Amino acid sequence: MPARVAAAVVVSVLIAVAACGHQDAATRAPSVGASPDSSDSSVYAAELEKSDLPWSGSPSPYNAEVKLSDGRRVALHYRRGKGLVEQHYSPRAKAWTEPKVVYRTRTDACQGIQLRTRNGTVAVIADFGSYCYDGEPPTESIAAVGVGNLTEWSVNVTKNFDGWERATVSEDGQRVVFGSDPTLNWSRTKGFEGR
Repeated sequence: MPARVAAAVVVSVLIAVAACGHQDAATRAPSVGASPDSSDSSVYAAELEKSDLPWSGSPSPYNAEVKLSDGRRVALHYRRGKGLVEQHYSPRAKAWTEPKVVYRTRTDACQGIQLRTRNGTVAVIADFGSYCYDGEPPTESIAAVGVGNLTEWSVNVTKNFDGWERATVSEDGQRVVFGSDPTLNWSRTKGFEGR
C-alpha cells in the first residue's frame, strides 16, 4: 500500500473514531425533558457553588435547591456583591452550569430563598435590603421564574415591599402566583402582570 493511501486510511479511521466518541461533561447537553421546541444551549462543566454569606446554622437559608421531575436540579444562592445566582444540573452530563447572575445587586441578602417547581417551571422568591440584619424589611423583593432549558429567567423586582410570602405553581406549570397582599401573577404566555 503506498504511503499516501496508508496515511489517508489512518486519517479516516481517526475521524471515524473521534466522531463515535462519547459526550464529555463540558459539552452542551440537551436538557432532559425540556420542551421539544427548545434546545438546551447550556454548558455543563462546573461544580455546584454555594453562598459566600456567613451562616452559623445548617442548612443555610442562603442556598436553595429543587429537583425537577425529569431529574434536572436547579440551585440558587446569594453571592456578596453580585446578588442572586443560579446554576442548573444535568443528570446526563453529571455536572452543573457555570454560576449565572439572575438578579444583580450590591444590597445585602435578606431572608432565605424559596423555590417551588412543577412541570418544568421553577419559581423563586428572594429578598434584599440594606438593613435586614438590623430587622428592617427588604427593599428589593424578587419574584423570578425559569422554564424549559432554564437559560433565561423572568424577573420582577418590587421595591420597598415586605416580600412575597409564597409562590404557587399551577399543575401544568403554565402559571405562577406570588402570594401576599397584593398578588403578582406570571404566565408562560404573558410573563409578569399584576401588582
